[in-house]
This record gives sequence, structure tokens and C-alpha cells, in this order.
Amino acid sequence: MELLSVKDIQTVYFIGIGGIGMSALARYFHSYGKKVSGYDKTPTPLTDALQQEGIAVHFVDDIGLLPQNVDLVVYTPAVPVTHQELNHFRQLGTTIMKRSEVLGVISRSSFNICIGGTHGKTTTTTMTAHVLRYTGYGCNAFLGGISVNYNTNFWSDSRNVSVIEADEYDRSFLQLHPDIAVISSMDPDHLDIYGTEEALQDAFIDFSKKLKPGGTLLSKFGLPRGRSLEAPNHLTYSLQNDAADIYAVNISMHDGSYRFDVVLPGAVLNGFDLHMGGLHNVENALVAIAIAHQLGIEESAIKAAIAAFKGVKRRFEYVVKNSELVYIDDYAHHPEELKALLKGARTLFPERKCTIIFQPHLFTRTRDLADGFAASLDLADEVILLPIYPARELPIPGVTSEMILERLRISEKQLMDKDAVLQYIKDKFLPAIRPDFRGLLITAGAGDIDTLVHPIETLINDKW
Repeated sequence: MELLSVKDIQTVYFIGIGGIGMSALARYFHSYGKKVSGYDKTPTPLTDALQQEGIAVHFVDDIGLLPQNVDLVVYTPAVPVTHQELNHFRQLGTTIMKRSEVLGVISRSSFNICIGGTHGKTTTTTMTAHVLRYTGYGCNAFLGGISVNYNTNFWSDSRNVSVIEADEYDRSFLQLHPDIAVISSMDPDHLDIYGTEEALQDAFIDFSKKLKPGGTLLSKFGLPRGRSLEAPNHLTYSLQNDAADIYAVNISMHDGSYRFDVVLPGAVLNGFDLHMGGLHNVENALVAIAIAHQLGIEESAIKAAIAAFKGVKRRFEYVVKNSELVYIDDYAHHPEELKALLKGARTLFPERKCTIIFQPHLFTRTRDLADGFAASLDLADEVILLPIYPARELPIPGVTSEMILERLRISEKQLMDKDAVLQYIKDKFLPAIRPDFRGLLITAGAGDIDTLVHPIETLINDKW
């Protein structure tokens, strides 16, 4: 049974409601006055927030806890096939849809800005949605991260424009209907789904074909098979390569912030300020600026919005920033993301010893990209590796964090569990920090490493 429109339903149940994309959809239906509830494996700050907003969540796979008369069940592909609640709804004949399918229905009838890429998409999507909201243009936003400005991953607006993070996992983004599509990267990832890098690239090419007639494609300059991306109106962007249609010039850096000018087709916009770390985020900002400019938003309003952007939680997020120690937390879980994170941090804080605590995410990704992870992590001075976070996967014999550790060239490297990390921070790392030996600490990963952030912050604050 197909969901025709949001008006067709009154009660929605989410299996995997605590996921970043799922929770955005839950908030969407809740904003329309639908009865929303759901299941997830474990409580998190995000499920706590949903409950505070009036959305019921439970954490036991138990059909006795299910609501009655459910019109629509939304599930994530990460849910195991043995899930009792999901199978119960299947037996009942309830309408069951993947998150991506529901987004596809929502995006049929709106003007959509869909931002994809194996990395860079969350920050770029959040920046773009923020610019449209901050300037008063207005949009609905479906984000893959929590906007620091608004402390949410979803908001609604009366203007029928949607900014949507286009997720390539499970080919989800092929359900969308973009008027403006963005492709930030096509690096190998999710090979457990795609099998080969070429198959992943094929999916991005198919995504470019989803543009509505008259739509615009923005892609990063120099993408592999970038010339195979199909769109009558195709613009490229780059941080500084003037062979692209859109690029930045006159970039200067001051105290973790950037000032730059933007070259667009037929226009040059001067004097943007971005108050977040990482040159890759200047490149992400170019996309948001170009989209806002295309929508006719005034230059001064775009500049004010970019200057006011506070970032995305766990995307180059400054947890602590003082004269002795800078502590950054980031979601980076792919070698290219780690490289951008470490290069950005080392450029901003070149005199500090850089220690990174990294939690590999997925056995398959570790197996497929171990060499790349080691090469990126070698940009640090010290590496601490946590055990692999399995997420949806079962262990693979021989695949452990040791695969990355043994490939690292730097000498200061070790494996620890989370309890040992906190003890190390308290007993070894923090006592070494002093005015003449300032530190740069980074936590990175997409698993549950974020549960370390607050305890580490507390240890730091207890010292200063």
C-alpha cells in the first residue's frame, strides 16, 4: 500500500526513532499534529529530546508496547529482519515504508534542495537551511545532524521549500525529487551495500538524473566521473580552483575563523566571515551561498547568515577552547573526513601537540579502508583507538581496530576501551598540559564515542 500524502494518516510509528534521519521525520509528523511514537535500542540525548517534545519512545522490542490503529510504520534499513515489532506490523498488513520512501512522498509536492555526498553533506545541508531560515526566506529542513543554532535536526515553515540531506546509504537518495541537487563527494563508502566504488558512483550519477526539469546541479569540481553527472544546468564548485564555476578567493584566517570572497558565475561577493574551523567548511559554505544567491536572497542577508552560523553538533565542534587546551569533537568516520578534520585542526593550531581518539565504525568499513584510516590518522602526533563500533553488523573474523593500529607509522599509538581513555585523560594527558606545552585533543567517530564527550569535558573543566 502506498502513502499518497501526509493527510492520509493520523498515527505513525517509528522503528529506530532515535536515528538522526528518523527523528527528523518523527518531528515532521509531530509538527502536523499526528500521533507519533517509536522504538529504539537504547536511550540517547536525541530520544530524551523527542520524549520531552511529547513523542513516546520505548526501548524494548515488545509488541505489547505498541500503539493501536497505526496508519504508517516507518523503519530504518539498519533494523534486523528478526525484529518482532516490525514483523508484527507486516503480519497485520500495516503500511510499512523506509524513511527514504516517506521523504520521497514528502518531496513530491515541494521545491527541494537535496544535498548529497559521501561526506560534507550534513554541514552543507545545515548551512543551507540555516541561511534560508535566518534570512527570512524560509524552508522546511530535514537534517542529518543537530544544528547548534536551533538545537534540532528539523524545522517547518509555511514556504513550500524543503532542504533535505540526501543519504546514499541503501540508495535512499534515489527516492527524492530535487529542484537543486548537490554532490559534494563520491569517495568509496558503504561498500557493504554497493560492492564496488564504481557501483557507488553509478548511484550518484542516477541521483543527478533525478533533477526535475529546469533543475540545477552543483557538484564539487574534479569528482571522479564528474563528467558523467547529468543536468542541463550543471555548476561546479571548489575551494580555490578557478577552473570551477564557483570558488573562494582572498581567504584569510584569524583565531579559528575565516574571511573570504566568493566568485560566482557573473558575480563576485566580498567579505564573508565563517566562525568555524576547517577550510573544508569554507568550501561547504560556498554551496549554501551559491544556492541562496540563486534563490534571489540579498547579498547582505547571506553574509549576516553565514557569520551567524554556529555549526553542527559533532562537526568540528569546539567543546573546550582555552589558552592551554582546545578540544574538538567530530563525527568523522571515513578516511577523507578524518584527513579534512586533522588538516583543518593542525592548520588552525599548528603549535599544539595533536592527540586524536578515534572509534572505527563498522567492521566492513574498517576492513575495506584500513590503509586509508591509518594514512589519515598519521597526521596526528598521538592516536588512541577504541574498539570497532559494530552498529548493524556482526563481527568479521580478523577485523579489529588492530588492523588500523599496525598500519600507523607514528610511534605514539595505542588501543583502549572507553573507561581506560577517561583514566588516561585524567592521569596522563591533562597533567602534561601547561602554558609551554599546549594541547589539541580530538574525539572522532560515528558510533557511541559521543558518550565520552561530556565526561572528558568535565575532566577538563575540573582542571581549569
